[in-house]
Amino acid sequence: MNTNIMIVGVGGQGTLLASRILGNCVLGEGYDVKVSEVHGMSQRGGSVVTYLKYGEKVYSPIIGKGEADVILAFEQLEALRALPYLKKGGKIIVNTQKIDPMPVITGAASYPEGILDTLEENADLTAVDAMDLASRAGNIKAVNVVLIGILAKTSEIPYEKWVETIRSTVPEKFLDVNLKAFDLGYSI
Repeated sequence: MNTNIMIVGVGGQGTLLASRILGNCVLGEGYDVKVSEVHGMSQRGGSVVTYLKYGEKVYSPIIGKGEADVILAFEQLEALRALPYLKKGGKIIVNTQKIDPMPVITGAASYPEGILDTLEENADLTAVDAMDLASRAGNIKAVNVVLIGILAKTSEIPYEKWVETIRSTVPEKFLDVNLKAFDLGYSI
């Protein structure tokens, strides 16, 4: 039985580091892992999606509609966009931050209202102000590791293995902040 996780966000939010931490952690536990990164205009604040599958044997990283066990969303609108990929009864972990996409910035559209209500109606939802927790850890860019901490708490992988993976994946100069961010997320 494979576990299918979608990591969704906006360019610059650290989705790729989050996918590396998650992938390295489950690989270290002996699972077969496949990862596929899909970039929109990621360097210009566009959507970034990473598919990550792990299990005894994984043949493809692609996650189709209705197949994701978990959506790890760095921003509300990205969570809403990914919702069709969530399987019935699946889990969404979402940062409550809102980042206006280009059509909203230019005035061509408005940011949708009631996103968290829609997510809660359709998923097992954990919504958290991860930016606040990252700020408390020492750097707002650690939102990604706060969210990984929340996800880790729901996994079968021991806390120590996650910490070991963060230590081996995150550059030394950012390690303390990221370990604090992980612990703040894990404590949710």
